[in-house]
This record gives sequence, C-alpha cells and structure tokens, in this order.
Amino acid sequence: MKKKITKTILIVLAYIVCTGCSDVLDITPDGRMTLDDVFKNTDYTESYLNSIYEYVRKYGHGYHYYSFLSSYTDDATDSQVPQDTWMQLHQWNQGNFSSSNLPFMHGSEKERRNDRDFWGTAYGGIRKANVFLARVNESNVPNAEKRGRYIAEAKVLRAHYYFDLIKNYGGVPLIDKDIILDKDYEKIERASFDDIVQFIVKDCNEAIAEPNLPFRTKFATEQGRMTKAVAHFIKASALLFDASPLWNPDNDVRKWQAAADAAKEAVAALESNGYELYPKYEEYFITRPDKSDHPNDRETILEAIDTWGYGGQAYRRFGTIVFLMHMIPSFPSEKSGLCPSQELVDSYEMKDGSIPILGYSDTEHLQPIINQTSGYDENKPYVDRDPRFYASVWYNGAYFGKKDSKDIYIESYVGGTHGISGIKQRSPTGYYTRKYIDPAQRSAGASTTLWRIYRMGELYLTLAEAENEANGPTAEAYAAADKTRARAGMPGLPKGLTKEQFRDRIRRERRIEMALEENRFYDIRRWKIMPENSKLKTGMRWIKAEDGTLTHTRIVSVRCEPTSDEKYYVLPIPLNETMRMPLLKQNPGW
Repeated sequence: MKKKITKTILIVLAYIVCTGCSDVLDITPDGRMTLDDVFKNTDYTESYLNSIYEYVRKYGHGYHYYSFLSSYTDDATDSQVPQDTWMQLHQWNQGNFSSSNLPFMHGSEKERRNDRDFWGTAYGGIRKANVFLARVNESNVPNAEKRGRYIAEAKVLRAHYYFDLIKNYGGVPLIDKDIILDKDYEKIERASFDDIVQFIVKDCNEAIAEPNLPFRTKFATEQGRMTKAVAHFIKASALLFDASPLWNPDNDVRKWQAAADAAKEAVAALESNGYELYPKYEEYFITRPDKSDHPNDRETILEAIDTWGYGGQAYRRFGTIVFLMHMIPSFPSEKSGLCPSQELVDSYEMKDGSIPILGYSDTEHLQPIINQTSGYDENKPYVDRDPRFYASVWYNGAYFGKKDSKDIYIESYVGGTHGISGIKQRSPTGYYTRKYIDPAQRSAGASTTLWRIYRMGELYLTLAEAENEANGPTAEAYAAADKTRARAGMPGLPKGLTKEQFRDRIRRERRIEMALEENRFYDIRRWKIMPENSKLKTGMRWIKAEDGTLTHTRIVSVRCEPTSDEKYYVLPIPLNETMRMPLLKQNPGW
C-alpha cells in the first residue's frame, strides 16, 4: 500500500496526536479537523492508519545516549560508562531510577515519545488503533480488499504494542476502545499477563485469517508494514513469554505446548511463503532488507522505519548512527559506543561445537572454568571459535580492513591504536562491535543497514525452546535449533541431550545467534536468571612487551550490582499513571 500522506494531512494528524485523550476535540469549529471529519474522507482515513505506525519504537541505538539495549545486559556496555555519570546507562547501573524518575526517558520530548517512553508510546499506538478499528467502514474505505487489509494491519499493530508493554511491565490495563469514551480512570485495573497474551493471540489470529493481508511486503513504500508473517511471529513470541518461568511459575506444560504449536504453525506458514535464513550471517547485519517479488533478504520479518530527521536533514537512521557512535578509534567518531563484554565472548562455542568456558570459579568472573576437552587455549582465546564470534566482535589482533590502502588490525592492547582505556573513544572491555559495521564503509553517508525488529532466526529458536519444554528434545526441536547453527557453519547440537541439557544449549544459542540485539535484555528476565547475570561485566586487558609478546588479564570493567535486584524483572509504571488510575498497582519494589 503506497503512502499518500500529504503535508496538509500530516499537519492535521499531528494535531490529532497532540490532542491525545483531552476534550479539545469537543470545541466550537475553528478550522481544525475533528475525528469525525477525518473518517468522512478515504485519504484521511488511510492516513490515520499510517499514523498508527508512528508509535513503533526505533530500537537499535534508540536509548540514551545513542546506546543499545544490549548495553543494559551482561552482553556489553557503552564506552561512555562509567566516566560520564550523566549517561542513563550509568544511572541504571547505579540503581538511580524510580516510578517518578523513569529509565530510558532522558532526552528531548520527541526522543522520549518516539524512542524511550515505552508506556506512553505503546498506549499512544493502541489508542489510535482502537479509534481506527471503531471508525473504519464501507463509507470511508469503500474498497473491501483495502478495508480488510487495513483492519488486519491495525490489529497486528495493536498486538505489537501490547507485546512491547507486557515484556517491559507485565500485566497492564487492557483497553480495546478509545479511552476518551470512558473517562472514569478510577475503575481501570491491570489485566493479567495471560489475559493480555490471549488478547494478542486473538488479534493475530484475526489478522492471519484476513485474506487481503499479505505475508510479505514487496515495495519500498511498504517498508515496516504489518503482515501475516509479523502476526505469526508476535503470536508465537507472546505465547513463549507467557510460558516462561517469570510468568509461568507453576511450569504449566499446556502453556509451553501452546507456544510450541504456534511456533510450528508460524514456521510452516512462513517457510511456505518464501521466508528463510539469509545465507551469510555476517552479511545479513550490514545489508538493507530489499522489497521485491524475489528479495535477497527472506529472513527479515519486520524492519525499522528507514529515515529520521535531525537538524533539518534526513539521514539513514540506524547505520548512520552506528558509524558515528559505534566505530573503532581509527575513524573519526564521537565514541566507540557498544563494547562487547568478556561474558559474551566466553559464551561462544569452539567451531567444533564444544563449550570452552563452563563458568567461573569466582564471583568476579576473573577465573574461568576451562573445558579441557574443548581445545580452548587461554593464551590464544580467539582461535577456532564459532564463526558468529568473528562476525560480531572485534578483538585484539582481528583484521578490520583497509584504510588509506593500509591494512588495519585491532590493537586493543594497552597503548595500541585501539587500546583499552577509560575514555569514550576507546573500549573499556578490550572489544569493539563488529556486528552492524561494514568494514568497507568509510563515511556515515554510506550507511547500508537497517535494524531488524523481528527475524526468522529468532522464530526457529522460539520453536526449539518451546518444543523442548513441552515435549523434550524432539527431532523438531533439534531441527529448529540446527537451522541457525547450520547457517553459521556450526555442527548440529549433540544428539542424546536431556531436556535440561538441551535447555542450556538453546539458551546459549539464543545468546550467540542474537548477540547485541535486544533479546538478551528480555531473555534473562523471562528465564528468571537476571540476578546472577547483572552484577558486573568484565573485559580483557592485553599488554604488549618490548619484544612483541602479548599477555592478558581479565578485568572488571563495569559494576552494576543494583540491577541484580529482582524488581528489575519489570520496569516501573510511570507515577502519573498510577496516580490517575489508583487500581493500577505499581510493580513490586518500585
């Protein structure tokens, strides 16, 4: 569906957005447009649907100050922390947030609305979806095929927003109509996590059943549109969360079976409609999803919106900021940004599938327990690892590429070109982000990538996890898990694993396959393993002697023990919301 938003319509819709839930629409006509006016016109009605997409968060680097959500996990940190104490990440690490001082909310009003206000952004999208679904009809969209597709899109959008809410807050108020029609906020209560999931499933099922909603968008003008594939993904993912330990304390196997069934249905439907893993893991994250009948990228299920505005100029959002804020010191950039942790590096398997680091014998993670049968050499820790390690992390000695006709190798040893340091242009862990960075890129304007919100690789691992929890390590569970491993050039998981062993391997596989994406933030919460994985982050300090020999020492790079408090399983509900709705009980500990 090609967008037809004119400048005039955008102004009208901006007004509608700004009025929110107030009574300002019920005024004497003064030239401004009411909702009744909008839904008397086909173009305006279509544009209103388009405006619901404005509330899809930007993900990626959309956290203060151009940080990734993975820096809020044990996978990575940001090079500005801890020295820049004004950084939201530093404040998070110190536990300096509350219901009146919300995490992620620093920045301009526009930044908070579009990127960081998880609660307000989601409910803004839900409110507009509710309005659209209540008002769209044969009169304002006479074409039945279009109308069917538009209604389905709005339902998938609403499901997406509710899924985002429950991941962050747990059960939330279930609102399925325009809130301004019922102003008695004192009666609004939280629905249970399971109730919201069932509502999400209902919306997704109805969208999937709509014959006019496509499985895939095929035109550049339809970038980021909702599809049947997105509906399948959200349904399976929401059911997976509902079955996970945080929200399924009694381990009701029926919930795991529901998640497994939804994931199987999703995989079968998407595969039959041309979805598959991108052939090359490394290349996937430095390309842009293409739109055509026969796209190169058949893995991406939903990508972020393409452009953003700053200083009156439009930029390619994601890749541009990656270059400016997450680049090695050989290039002019404000900071080195996202820096992988030693914990993440230790999680990568050897290329033969064996596990090199079994854990740590101390609380500081400075004494690794080495699997002596794995072939891992502590003096050569980066040799013969999972290929996804080399596609995701730049380490001391790694080849970067050429600059000014000269080969660049990462020198993260003390005093090296990219040496470990406490300044924001250098990594505090000794590692730099390789994922999302195209070594051939030489300027921000040459950005070639977009952030993937949902992708096929994650769906396969959702199936593997849910199937194992429901039925043990069946052939279906193995086949799904081995999909991502085969794409990376890794051997399949060892046969004969117990349910518990398979669970451990799937959790490791999720961490590796989706390293430095947003999944780890939510996985350690839904698995209830956050406290033991949120106290500190370590790195590797290399020292080069005069004769050129290298020695290394594991170091603690960041301490963040306050975030190991169980209240961090969910975020605080904004104080103004609990004051407005007294039955809306605050999350524990906040």
